[in-house]
Amino acid sequence: MPAVTERNSVALTGHDQYLFREGTHSRLYEKLGAHFLGDTTQFAVWAPNAVSVAVVGEWNGWDPRKHPMKPMGDSGIWEARLPEAKPGSVYKFHIVSRNAGYKVDKADPYAFRAEEPPRTGSMVWDLAYEWRDQAWMQARKARNALDAPWSIYEVHLGSWRRSPDNPSQVLGYRDLAPQLAEYCQRMRFTHVELLPIMEHPFYGSWGYQCTGYFAPSTRYGTPQDFMYFVDTLHQAGIGVILDWVPSHFPWDQHGLGFFDGSHLYEHADPRQGHHPDWASAIFNYGRNEVRAFLASSARFWLDKYHVDGLRVDAVASMLYLDYGRKQGEWIPNRYGGRENLEAISFLQFLNETLYRDYPDTQTIAEESTAWPQVSRPTYLGGLGFGMKWNMGWMHDTLRYMKNDAVFRKYHHDELTFSLWYAFHENFVLPLSHDEVVHGKGSLIGRMPGDAWQQFANLRVLFGYLWAHPGKKLVFMGGEFGQRREWAHESSLEWHVLDLDNRHEGVQRWVGDLNRVLREQPALHQKDFVNGGFRWVQRGDWEQSVLSFLRLGNESAPPILVVCNFTPVPRMNYRIGVPRGGYWRELLNSDAPLYGGSGLGNYGGCDATPMPYEAYSHSLSITVPPLAALFFKPE
Repeated sequence: MPAVTERNSVALTGHDQYLFREGTHSRLYEKLGAHFLGDTTQFAVWAPNAVSVAVVGEWNGWDPRKHPMKPMGDSGIWEARLPEAKPGSVYKFHIVSRNAGYKVDKADPYAFRAEEPPRTGSMVWDLAYEWRDQAWMQARKARNALDAPWSIYEVHLGSWRRSPDNPSQVLGYRDLAPQLAEYCQRMRFTHVELLPIMEHPFYGSWGYQCTGYFAPSTRYGTPQDFMYFVDTLHQAGIGVILDWVPSHFPWDQHGLGFFDGSHLYEHADPRQGHHPDWASAIFNYGRNEVRAFLASSARFWLDKYHVDGLRVDAVASMLYLDYGRKQGEWIPNRYGGRENLEAISFLQFLNETLYRDYPDTQTIAEESTAWPQVSRPTYLGGLGFGMKWNMGWMHDTLRYMKNDAVFRKYHHDELTFSLWYAFHENFVLPLSHDEVVHGKGSLIGRMPGDAWQQFANLRVLFGYLWAHPGKKLVFMGGEFGQRREWAHESSLEWHVLDLDNRHEGVQRWVGDLNRVLREQPALHQKDFVNGGFRWVQRGDWEQSVLSFLRLGNESAPPILVVCNFTPVPRMNYRIGVPRGGYWRELLNSDAPLYGGSGLGNYGGCDATPMPYEAYSHSLSITVPPLAALFFKPE
């Protein structure tokens, strides 16, 4: 694949300006910002409320008198070409507003690279890179399809692993790439999802307070270093999903807020423009130029960085005008309702254009309410996302798991309720970073019982997750039972793998779950189809046992899953099955290999022609304590 270069970029044409004003331009990164053209650098910035704009930087001593920009008619866009600016040059835009007395130096909203925080300048940069992921790009439509196996490893790059010589130092994109690729291959994850890597001034925001919507964080290296990161994972057969935040942005002076002395990107009225939960600014989705800015940012990462999809953060906060607000603190829409009509229109436009131009990628909504049809096509009235996080499943399941086993029978419906709505959306089942921070503790730390039971509980939780309809997501550290709550300032507790082999057992269990998920079509082909799931026995609340079948296409053998959520083994447990013959035990979380007690079914058992419940045959099996079993008919 030829190198990507920015040297063919030209100034905005009249057609570009028309599309920008219309809000349908989604390639603004090719026009606005700074573009090195070989012998000069072209600058362009949107600042319609400015009296004057100048490019200031290292080459002119940050003197706004030396390189003023010229307005492009009445478009609100200012431009300049400066031969003094080269790749690596640091710059800002000095804006003098029509509002008397307001002068400010702003970072470039479209910059491809920023200075490393706490410095706040933008950098001229050329995005030329020689990609080597052709095989992945040609085949990824099948790998990213809705009927493909998805097992997502959610990662915060700054705290996955750190320098062994200096634990306070983060590793760079090029250092992390081969390590993460090898680990995901060994663990058989299909995709990595990164917490926001777009430039953010406050490291403790984990990237969710973003200022650089077109710049990967310089904390970890250059744009080409991040391209190498994506390239390396693709060559290892691993997809890359980016967390993307179009819901709000921080008020840092160098950022988007009050950009040209007016509320350009955000609403002016704080009842619409200030986010009470995060003390940040809310984008004005009704302003066409803002829609084009955000649509261009989303497309940019698919275009220039080959990413396989975007997980869109905090969609619920975009959809509801009263999100996080009390009565009287919000402004109803034109019909008197609380729905943000402009945000809905923007999300539909975003998904329509991304799937039109990149049909082999996916958009995934983090939407925490019961908003209908989030992952349904816009022509049916949906928002147009490919998938949606199932927050209800996550909360119900973790609430169930924290109960002592003796009380779980009284909460059995918390396990089964998700199947009433499991196919209303294309769900991702997340055990995400949000569940291991802010005093919630680690996943294993939330499991009841002694140490043995905690590990067993974690294994059965993962077994239930991997068997349940929907795509899988687990946050880093959970896959080996990290004891400590996630801390973004330090590495994961990799050393526990050497201290207690039960951690390695959980890790091995997750790897085998991923392997079987990939190998058995019944576990992924119909994740989003009602016909992909059938209860065997959901009502055994007294013994806290669940059993169900996962079904694929006609040629795919069914998979029987049995989960025991108590530490009491169930001997001679009879269970109905749809066919006779030998049912092989594919997985048993109680195997010594995973740190279990070793109870099981000696590799499988024969189904007898004894009808049970609604099935023509039945099995008599041993169900180990706090364990998940997977069976496949031979």
